[in-house]
Amino acid sequence: MKEKITPSSGNVFEDLGFDAAEAAILQMRASLMSDLRAYIEKNGLTQVAAAERLGISQSRVSDLVRGKWEKFSLEMLITLESRLGRKVSLKLAA
Repeated sequence: MKEKITPSSGNVFEDLGFDAAEAAILQMRASLMSDLRAYIEKNGLTQVAAAERLGISQSRVSDLVRGKWEKFSLEMLITLESRLGRKVSLKLAA
């Protein structure tokens, strides 16, 4: 039996059945978490060093690098990016 392949909408959360508004927020959170994990890895930071830089506990950094997205609000992820001196911008698509 051949599996049916459905093209992605571009947002995996929408593809999983979340409504468009929630899917957009989840996508933003996932993107920011991925970016923060990449920053930590690129800079060779230990979890302790990352925690100090981000102003959070080491256990929160552990949650971040392990992808526990449910533990981070969009606002908190933007705050963490800001603490690294980075600016988050929103790109609107039609």
